[in-house]
Amino acid sequence: MLVIIDYGAGNIRSVVNAFRFIGADITVSGDAADFPRAKGLILPGVGASGYAMKQLAPIAGAIRRQVQAGTPLLGICLGFQLLFDESHEMGIIKCLGLIGGAVIPIPPGRTIPHMGWNYVAAPAGMRLMQGLTPGRHFAFVHSYYADVSEPTATVATVEYEGLTMAAAIEKDNIFGCQFHPEKSGDDGLQMLRNFVTICDEGRVC
Repeated sequence: MLVIIDYGAGNIRSVVNAFRFIGADITVSGDAADFPRAKGLILPGVGASGYAMKQLAPIAGAIRRQVQAGTPLLGICLGFQLLFDESHEMGIIKCLGLIGGAVIPIPPGRTIPHMGWNYVAAPAGMRLMQGLTPGRHFAFVHSYYADVSEPTATVATVEYEGLTMAAAIEKDNIFGCQFHPEKSGDDGLQMLRNFVTICDEGRVC
């Protein structure tokens, strides 16, 4: 069983529907008591980091404990940004601190938000990106991006108006993507299947 964490930060219906479409055994819960039984956790979200972390505060410690115990965690969109040390959206917001880095604004002089389908370049061996088409594109919508400082992380990137940004990340049993795989067609669904496979293989640290 995978747990999609419902903490009141955005509509999670499309994420739920995508995992159900690929046949994953999922439950939706904001109750930390459900986390230890999960093979994997999914942290979705849309909106602002400050509000999201306020909503997430009662269960943030439980999420960290499960990650430390080896449970795979996938952050999607805002959930991806919450994996890092801090966000500079409307002040400096302390996030989950699972991956070194800060979420900062896309610099001026570009079309903001970054919205639409873009190619993602991934290093060989990146587990989330296995089996995807060579011309893979994913659906983005964001105004902030992760400035990754974690030396042990594997990072896939997207080019946007002269700026290279982190599009997806892996560090041990922590995974994340800035784009919306649940809205990215066959390649997005394959990425979700890859995460399910990682979870089925067991705890990875």
